[in-house]
Amino acid sequence: MRYIEKSRKTAETDIVLSLNLDGTGKSEIDTGCGFFDHMLTLFAKHGRFDLNVKCIGDKEVDYHHTLEDIGIVLGAAFNEALGDKRGITRYCSMLLPMDEALIMCAVDISGRETLVYKLDNLSEKVGDLDTELIEEFFIAFVRNSNITLHINRLDGYNTHHIIEGAFKCVARALKEAVKNNPETADEIPSTKGVL
Repeated sequence: MRYIEKSRKTAETDIVLSLNLDGTGKSEIDTGCGFFDHMLTLFAKHGRFDLNVKCIGDKEVDYHHTLEDIGIVLGAAFNEALGDKRGITRYCSMLLPMDEALIMCAVDISGRETLVYKLDNLSEKVGDLDTELIEEFFIAFVRNSNITLHINRLDGYNTHHIIEGAFKCVARALKEAVKNNPETADEIPSTKGVL
């Protein structure tokens, strides 16, 4: 079972997280930000990851440290849960509609952290969350999971739908990319022999 428990405590946030890559999509999420709780719940459900997150953050400032630090811990948990990445599928791309929004996502569990993020023309806020912080979450997640991730809005105008579509799309792409491939169960999916 690819299961990890992680915690991180700083002067800005106190985070306890558990992740099971081979779960059923169960989650308990409490970040202090309702919209972000919703996004992580969707992420767990659509990735079929069991995910528990408890974060006490300095939300009296804003949600920047909360989203960034959860990205750090969740990314590190993904990286550790995958171990040497033997037998994984590695790549996946996904096209996902969310009402009028259409999101494209592609992932490579490459060992190289690269984010290409093109969710442009978003409203400034959804609820009380500054939407620019969604990119900060994905930056931190990618840096700490050591993956390559492309997220692109192909269509849509409703900011909630665009962001929700992105979380669902990334989760579904990751679900396939981390899946164990029985044809290559003992192989590292790289000519280098390491990822």
